[in-house]
Amino acid sequence: MTGTTKDHEPATRDSRARASDAASVARYRRAVDYLAAAQIYLRANPLLEEPLRPEHIKKRLLGHWGTAPGINLVYSALNREILRTGANVLLVTGPGHGAAANMANMYLEGTITEFYPEMTRDRAGMERFLRAFSWPRGFPSHLSPAMPGVIHEGGELGYALSTAFGAAFDDPDLVVCCIVGDGEAETGPTAGSWNGNKFLNPGTDGAVLPVLHLNRWKIANPSISGTMTEEEIVSLYTGYGWEVLFVRASDRIEEDLDETVGAAFEKIRALQGRARGGEEMERPRWPLIVLETPKGWGCPREVDGEPVEGTFRSHQIPIPNPRENPAHLALLERWLRSYAPQELFDSEGRPQPDLLSQCPPPPLRIAMNRAANGGLRRVPLAVPPLDRHAVPVDPEARGSIRSSHMKALGAYLSDVIVDNEPRRNFRIVCPDELESNRLGDVLNVTSRQYVWPTPPGTEKTARDGRVLEILSEHMCQGWLQGYLLTGRHGLFPCYEAFLPIVDGMMNQYAKFLKAATETSWRAPVASLNYLLTSEAWRQDHNGFSHQGPGFINNLLTKKGKTYRIYLPPDANCLLSTMNHCLQTTNYINLVIAGKQPMHQWLTMDEAIEHCRVGASIWRWASSNDGEDPDIVLGCSGDNLTVE
Repeated sequence: MTGTTKDHEPATRDSRARASDAASVARYRRAVDYLAAAQIYLRANPLLEEPLRPEHIKKRLLGHWGTAPGINLVYSALNREILRTGANVLLVTGPGHGAAANMANMYLEGTITEFYPEMTRDRAGMERFLRAFSWPRGFPSHLSPAMPGVIHEGGELGYALSTAFGAAFDDPDLVVCCIVGDGEAETGPTAGSWNGNKFLNPGTDGAVLPVLHLNRWKIANPSISGTMTEEEIVSLYTGYGWEVLFVRASDRIEEDLDETVGAAFEKIRALQGRARGGEEMERPRWPLIVLETPKGWGCPREVDGEPVEGTFRSHQIPIPNPRENPAHLALLERWLRSYAPQELFDSEGRPQPDLLSQCPPPPLRIAMNRAANGGLRRVPLAVPPLDRHAVPVDPEARGSIRSSHMKALGAYLSDVIVDNEPRRNFRIVCPDELESNRLGDVLNVTSRQYVWPTPPGTEKTARDGRVLEILSEHMCQGWLQGYLLTGRHGLFPCYEAFLPIVDGMMNQYAKFLKAATETSWRAPVASLNYLLTSEAWRQDHNGFSHQGPGFINNLLTKKGKTYRIYLPPDANCLLSTMNHCLQTTNYINLVIAGKQPMHQWLTMDEAIEHCRVGASIWRWASSNDGEDPDIVLGCSGDNLTVE
């Protein structure tokens, strides 16, 4: 009997521990859901210690509640995976206006207090925290660079998944979890981004774990995914090459999500282990989680006789007018009190210890991941001596030599790739136009990276390489943004007519850079460098399909401290310009230069000085040595210089 009793004691203790942990998990979820809802509504009375009154409510209500409960579920499940395994996790949140959820987790774990010491984890600090959400001189209603752990704002939908892939390249221990809203899943950029799994090398790169948050509604309509059957969803994403794992709303959703996230991480580690052990897998099938929950889970089921929870009406502000409508105020109070904040925080407003036990220690927190403040990890790019690639120019016969600016640049970039190979911190992204843009020499020192099997006759393609080519400008932009914001360097060559496809993405990135430079703890990141070729001056296709010089116009509307535009007149000036751009930080650099053979004007020393001053008098092309002119001809760029 004694032996039997002892044999059963560990199981009893284990079941009690599991029950205690499950209770803490549920309480943690209540706490972050409460904090998310309170950010949207409250400016005072943060712990509901008094009856709720109109003056406790913000005058203007902003934020998106509908997606917040799902984000909280994912965030807390990732926390538990980190606590179990020490996983290195970065979170990219596509539904960026669900920032109240991300912020709730950051506040509860203490990260917000580390960056904003006035927002202490007590009554007074919680009130400051709640008031700051979507408030002047506080935080916006969407994710922003002012929030730790953020590399993607999500305000303009479609770009989260490509950014996540960019962050995962060349960071073999990192798992980038990307929450994709089912509304965002309808966008063209997201549709293209599911193909990123075919470029991710399990041997040398990190991993991307997408979570499709299926709550069936957008701002006013059902989502397309929400009208699909499970069979259709599985067929779609299996066809993209993913292993689809479903988690559905239930009384044990935390356990189900825990098990599924754990299984997904085990699958990721297994794929990477096989690849790093030397196995060449033909079609690595990465996991994808479909999380199905009611829209706005937890808010009132009905407001003013209309259904809210589980419908589009919970997308933004479920109870629209509690400050002026007494019935709405009473309904809001019942909703907020349903989370029982007095059970979750002590009399001083501090989180209860069991809630804090659900948070990883500071070095492992999602919001403290060093990849999210990539400037701290950035290593300056090694660049070759310019003289090595100078195009020879005879000062006595300027313009007599004709050569492609891109040919010289291709040789220079080849050296950049070789010199930085030990660090693996430089990539070229291009929409299948690298060789067309006369930059094919780089493929003599590296390959196009593509992991899935390729047909016979494929050239210069391998599982590992510094070049990423895909016929999606959106994907290239997202890849490069994620790569740069996590501390690396890159170049995006593209035809002039097609670069405007990413106008919107560039706009968002310019805003991100502006806000990041105004955030004191954000370290500078390498500049985003565009190389615009195949410009409108050359009508190679005898039609208008490849003419559209609008990208420069859009960039010129941005703040001057965010961008720089360069129009080098010849190859040596292009080399000097690119050498400079690759070493700058916190800019969007646009370099415009043609790919066809052009006249060459300046020696390398002259080109360096010309680029240093920005504009100069070419005395050798002037009468009277450029003094006392009757006519001044001003030009910028290669074709105008020829004219």
